[in-house]
Amino acid sequence: MLNRRQALSGFAATAAAGALFASSRVAASSPAQADVLPTIIQLPDNWLPEGIAIGRLPFAYFGSRADGSIFRVNLITGEGRVLPTPGPGTPAVGLKLDRLGRLFVAGGTAGDGRVVSALTGDILATFEFTDAESFVNDVVLTDDAAYFTDTRNAVLYVVPLGRLGSVPTGFEPLPLPTDLIGLNGIAETPDRQALLVIQSNPGRLYRVDKSTGDATAVDLAGENLVNGDGLLLDGRTLYAVQNRNNTVAVVRMSRDGTSGTVIERVTDPNFDVPTTVAKFFDRLYLPNARFGASPPATTFTAVAIPVPRP
Repeated sequence: MLNRRQALSGFAATAAAGALFASSRVAASSPAQADVLPTIIQLPDNWLPEGIAIGRLPFAYFGSRADGSIFRVNLITGEGRVLPTPGPGTPAVGLKLDRLGRLFVAGGTAGDGRVVSALTGDILATFEFTDAESFVNDVVLTDDAAYFTDTRNAVLYVVPLGRLGSVPTGFEPLPLPTDLIGLNGIAETPDRQALLVIQSNPGRLYRVDKSTGDATAVDLAGENLVNGDGLLLDGRTLYAVQNRNNTVAVVRMSRDGTSGTVIERVTDPNFDVPTTVAKFFDRLYLPNARFGASPPATTFTAVAIPVPRP
């Protein structure tokens, strides 16, 4: 019998590649092609980006903190468009794309999470996590659930994914230790048995049990990830964006996620407070949120950098 991961892989080859993105079949397949891909991607004026999601095909999705709309960009050409259905008027922050062409969207100050069609922008499901003061900041997809962080509350919101292809219908709060306030980015451990979450200040990384919410600080040998924002796990390498530092920390993780070694920190002259990170081919893509710009920023970009090779 196929497990969930195998089933999703099979479905992706037909549903995502065939129906969802049939209009664009170009993909990078060699280093020579990657060299000519755009390194600066223009986003719409006043977009207020923070989250990014990329799947197996060369499209990146950027949510708007202004109204929750989604901008889709072809990474081969750099051209993009806002998805036809506008956002709900509340923020879109962290994003993840599943293999069925659905975006899971963290709703920021709205205190919610959404499932959105990556083709049309239609909202397929909304989860009202809390009516208390909150900032639902980021999301990770596992084989079984979507986990959302809340920067203002010591809790994760867990949306079970249910049977293959079904639209999720409910959620459960997963309480965390009370001192875990200020959480931002989230990823799985390399062995996929637990979660990694970043506490932006003072820059600690935690390993969280998926079932109990028990959390232990990851041993980074005295290093910290201050201003930590989006996380991306690639094999055993964790990329941690340090937004106001204009830096991406490259961390080699143990398989169980209990320890990690900061191998290097990379920057780029085009960084302007990058927040989150996604990977396509041999590049990392990061949106510039431009927090704190004076006067307030009205123009925005995303930046592509080579994947660091420690």
